[in-house]
Amino acid sequence: MVQFKPRQHLPTQDELPETDFAPVDSELQTLVASLLGDLLAWHWRDRSDWFWGINLGVYYKLNTPAIVPDGFLSLGVEQFDRSDGRQSYVVWHEGALPILVVEYVSRSYGQEYDAKLEEYARIGVLYYAIYNPVYCSRKRRQPLEIYRLEGDRYVLQAGNPVWLPEIDLGLGRESGTYRNCQREWLYWYDREGNRLAAPAEVAEQESQRAEQALLAKQESQRAEREALRQAERESQRAEQALLAKQESQRAEREALRQAERERQLREELLDKLRQQGIDPNTL
Repeated sequence: MVQFKPRQHLPTQDELPETDFAPVDSELQTLVASLLGDLLAWHWRDRSDWFWGINLGVYYKLNTPAIVPDGFLSLGVEQFDRSDGRQSYVVWHEGALPILVVEYVSRSYGQEYDAKLEEYARIGVLYYAIYNPVYCSRKRRQPLEIYRLEGDRYVLQAGNPVWLPEIDLGLGRESGTYRNCQREWLYWYDREGNRLAAPAEVAEQESQRAEQALLAKQESQRAEREALRQAERESQRAEQALLAKQESQRAEREALRQAERERQLREELLDKLRQQGIDPNTL
């Protein structure tokens, strides 16, 4: 990188164009970078030592036009350096080059595999990712190619996702939904290869868990009510059985008393007959 003399005037971001003002060829080009930025903002929400730029001019050398990656990541810098945000990314003020650059290959080929690759290597960007989801048949390219700078040249990394140890994240592609669009997107991954969920997915998962918890609670309450009703029915059946038993015992006692009364009456009648000199056995 160019060394700057102490007294040399170094232009600030306010004095430099924020971008090259070249039109973006595809909405997807911006959305892919936006999703990666949203994921970082969610999973690194407790950190402020990183910056994710989208279509923002990166000035790396005096008197040299900016490069404008579709997306780039810098570490060890302030996430928000001022209230109105960065107007551009000026390396000599930031003190750090982007560690990762992501370029999207659109319908109008932008020399991502040759001129840009050589330029990022010359600048010293550690990782260079080229996402070519639709036109990967060109030169038999893979939909996502991630290069690591080794010496002065890039070496293609194998795998999907590719682990980036200096960032402590992996980068890969996978089908998913972002802003209600179901398709393949670029995602960050953890060390075990698990895709980091997008904020909307996290909210949906929380909503599903809350709904499941509510359903489980409702089912528990229903089961509890049913158990109470069953216990009440059992209690009623037990009470009815007790009443039936008591009624049976009462009827049995009444029958015994009735039999005893009849026996006594019979005995009284027999005694009267005997008193009158009549043998009951002859009757």
